[in-house]
Amino acid sequence: MKDETLRGFLDLNNSMETQRKQTTSYEGCSQERRLEAGRNAHQAVNKAKEYINDGYTWVVDIDLEKYFDTVQHDKLMSLVARKVQDKRVLKLIRAYLNSGVMIDDLIKKTDEGCPQGGFLSPLLSNIMLDELDKELEKRNHKFCRYADDNQIYVRSRKAAERVMKSLTAFIEKKLKLKVNTTKSAVGRPWRRKFLGFSFYRTKDEVRVRVHPKSIKKIKAKIKELTSRSKPWTMKYRFKKLKQTITGWVSYYKIADMKSKMRDLDQWTRRRIRMCYWKRWKKVKTRFRMLRKLGIKKPKAWEYANTRKVYWRISNSQILARTFTNQLLKKLGYFSFTERYA
Repeated sequence: MKDETLRGFLDLNNSMETQRKQTTSYEGCSQERRLEAGRNAHQAVNKAKEYINDGYTWVVDIDLEKYFDTVQHDKLMSLVARKVQDKRVLKLIRAYLNSGVMIDDLIKKTDEGCPQGGFLSPLLSNIMLDELDKELEKRNHKFCRYADDNQIYVRSRKAAERVMKSLTAFIEKKLKLKVNTTKSAVGRPWRRKFLGFSFYRTKDEVRVRVHPKSIKKIKAKIKELTSRSKPWTMKYRFKKLKQTITGWVSYYKIADMKSKMRDLDQWTRRRIRMCYWKRWKKVKTRFRMLRKLGIKKPKAWEYANTRKVYWRISNSQILARTFTNQLLKKLGYFSFTERYA
């Protein structure tokens, strides 16, 4: 049903195009405080930084609980119908919603939820949350929303707590969505996470940084790509590392993270050295490779016979002297620092 719905929707492309101009206002937010159609996460974060530097140093961080799983179809369709008059399009959107959602790896038909990953999902998400945007504008709040990530900026803790209480009631009563009270909070923006970023204070202004959880995630990914248990070739590892590093740095490049890039490079190079050492399983192989890399016989033999664990030996002077930064680059390592420059 889902595939048939999508094919039918594409067949009605011309009809949908006539409605497009009426619905583009949903793709983000209108007016200065909204994220205009086409804006990306970088613009959202920079706008948030602007508010903070203007003195709005308290944030109301609202998290919607399992948003794509809990959107009520009737409520969503009533909002869509305000902007789309073509009944065929409305019927197809309804069928798309009724095609089911993934629950515990199984497709389940439900009167709630929006299929994730489809080309309609982001638009339908914005249609629902546009009602929240309008309410925030009505109250003249400073806010930034990107998809279902929403933060409101105010000048005091008291105001933030008041906004949190009133908006939670609005979201749950008017939009029929559930606010995750565990993850939602009032706090300082430099202690909260927004789209993977956070902020920090300098003498003159507030600036953008990468949130520690985002650093933790990229390290987990690199750890996976440099796992000793994976039977991958080093050529393949370098290829995947380059793809991962390029994508990650491209997303977080607006943050101040020069020192973080150096730290990540140092840690990643150590992981790579560990991979090479693991590949040289036998003492004879280690001795031969260390000699080939310029280590004198006594030292090469000493290290070839070491009983130190892989991670510890990867931080030794011997491997640092042999697998230099220049050599690792020649072998295929594309560094964080190089991409960030």
